[in-house]
Amino acid sequence: MPLNAQALSAALDESLTLHSTLCRREAGAFQRAIKAGDDVVVACGQEQRLFTELAAETEGAKAGVVSPIRFVNLRETGGWSKDASQAMPKLAALLAAAHLPEPEPVATVTYKSQGRLLIVGALDAATQAADVLSDTLSVTIFSTSAGQQQAGGQERKYPHLTGKIEQLSGWLGAFELQWQRSNPIDLDLCTRCNACVAACPEQAIGLDFQVNMDQCQSHRACVKVCDVAGAIDFSREPQSLSEQFDMVLDLSAQPLIDWHAAPQGYFKDASIASLIKLRDMVGEFDKPKFFAYKQKLCAHARNDSIGCNACIDICSAKAISSEKKRQQIKVNPHLCVGCGACTTVCPTGALTYGYPRANEQGVKLKTLLSTYATAGGKDAVLLLHSQGKGQSLVEQLGRAAQLRKAHGVPHNVIPVALWHTASIGLDVWLSAIAMGAAQIAVLTSDEEAPDYLIGLQQQMDVGQAVLRGLGYAGTHLALIKARDAASLDTALQALGQTRQSVPATPARFAIAAEKRSTLDLALDHLITHAPAAKTSPSTLPQSIALPAAGAPFGTLQVNKDTCTLCLSCVSACPASALQDNAERPQLRIIEKNCVQCGLCVTTCPENAITLQPRLLLTTARREPQVLNEVPPYQCMRCKKPFGTLKAIEAMLGKLAGHAMFQGEALNRLKMCGDCRVIDIYSADNESKINNL
Repeated sequence: MPLNAQALSAALDESLTLHSTLCRREAGAFQRAIKAGDDVVVACGQEQRLFTELAAETEGAKAGVVSPIRFVNLRETGGWSKDASQAMPKLAALLAAAHLPEPEPVATVTYKSQGRLLIVGALDAATQAADVLSDTLSVTIFSTSAGQQQAGGQERKYPHLTGKIEQLSGWLGAFELQWQRSNPIDLDLCTRCNACVAACPEQAIGLDFQVNMDQCQSHRACVKVCDVAGAIDFSREPQSLSEQFDMVLDLSAQPLIDWHAAPQGYFKDASIASLIKLRDMVGEFDKPKFFAYKQKLCAHARNDSIGCNACIDICSAKAISSEKKRQQIKVNPHLCVGCGACTTVCPTGALTYGYPRANEQGVKLKTLLSTYATAGGKDAVLLLHSQGKGQSLVEQLGRAAQLRKAHGVPHNVIPVALWHTASIGLDVWLSAIAMGAAQIAVLTSDEEAPDYLIGLQQQMDVGQAVLRGLGYAGTHLALIKARDAASLDTALQALGQTRQSVPATPARFAIAAEKRSTLDLALDHLITHAPAAKTSPSTLPQSIALPAAGAPFGTLQVNKDTCTLCLSCVSACPASALQDNAERPQLRIIEKNCVQCGLCVTTCPENAITLQPRLLLTTARREPQVLNEVPPYQCMRCKKPFGTLKAIEAMLGKLAGHAMFQGEALNRLKMCGDCRVIDIYSADNESKINNL
């Protein structure tokens, strides 16, 4: 791997010494840095354990003073590549990002487990797993397929449940099993003498000591031989039961929880990895609370109408549900796995990613791009990948390149590890393009749920439509689906086949915690430096049409023939995009605020509203624009306007045939409130009640 210490020192503005055997002969240099209390970044991921142990054993290192050691992988990410000689700007960028402080701590979610394990499945398989785990965990077995078990231990080692499972819910430390016990044999009374198994002429009783009712012919020979224990009673009523567990090992043919992101503490196989994890899940555990929710920004519900369901639909952990009565969503932090997909598709920013925060990710991306450019790099591509399978694929590709079996990670492709690839979306992508990135590539594998891929692609379609509408040439947003290192290598080489245009001047704004604010900053910069406006701003199009799916901007089309200007849509709008006018009957919109949630559509009693996804590029985007305006209705007595012409006429038409609105009563509907009262009290034929 060719490294130029002088070039790296200049790019990072610090003096660097190149070490080739830091983990062996030159370990003393590492220990001296530890003693000095400096921030230590080791550009090698292979010997993390060795360096960590070496730091702990270094004499003179002050406890609590030494900063945590940070590791950055330079070899697989670019050092081992066919164009490694050009990778110096990327290596400088990765080193600069490694110097950044760790994300600030956030609130945590706590799990408490006492080691109560439920194993569900065939009795023999469940017993085998229980034998491995019972020395550290308190095991209960729920056997399935009553009466069909042909293998089972004679010894009663573990509590044994059976019946029909109705529901399994919960998470680590708080699982609840609800089932119905309806079998004639009571396992609490059964002595496992096997007499019933031998006596049954239909062989309907298995070694789980339960009766297969489909095979039973009601001979009741089993009842006779069990007379002493009294464990068999065919007249027993079904009983609904529930019990709490801390962990679940589900070995049944059809998983009880078949989600892409299963709850913490739930496992669907008895692999060695699963069994080891189960043994360690006793005690108290914390994880970051990955999200923050601002109900006042949420576009999910208003006035008993449902609008945006994006977060609920995309969550693969079933952690988000609707609370329609409270006009909001509810996120269960114990079920949340931190994928961040909900924050990516949320149009308003009501849900934001908490760890790391958007502004912390922004600092990292800006550091990478600015250092890369300072070191002379061009056409930077940010490769966003997960810390799990994505990181593994990148490292596999690097090793294949070292063996000359692959091209490797190109010199201009900067890998960026994320907790989850779905945690960053349109606001950060466009900000990175504004800051000088030529392309954003998101690497996905079999880790991601199918709905995540759909959501990411929809976001990319919107972003690409904006960039192309502004005249930026090329494909700036790409979703890479890789199964192995070879397919990743092919996809990365394809990224460089077309050239992307970027803003002439990189943006310097900071990515904000508020999603809409970040989008506005990114769009303003991209519009200002748009290739389509090189000669004059007037050469820009008035607006850019956006795909309907996932569009966070747009306007409304109002059917003026049916709209009565009741303004119910204004009260339903969660983003203050729709407004009325205190001076005249008008419905107005500020397009910058519209999130295309559809609450106005579902609220409108006349079905007069349709959504129109688009990005308005003129200054009118920030100003109120009139969607509909009707003449005011004037009081028939004093001529004061008190409603809209269409609304009053519609009301008169509906009530004209009603018995209570005939003659003078119908005319009073044409009066303002003051004149209506005067008319009632001045009429001779009105009945009045006087209070004495």
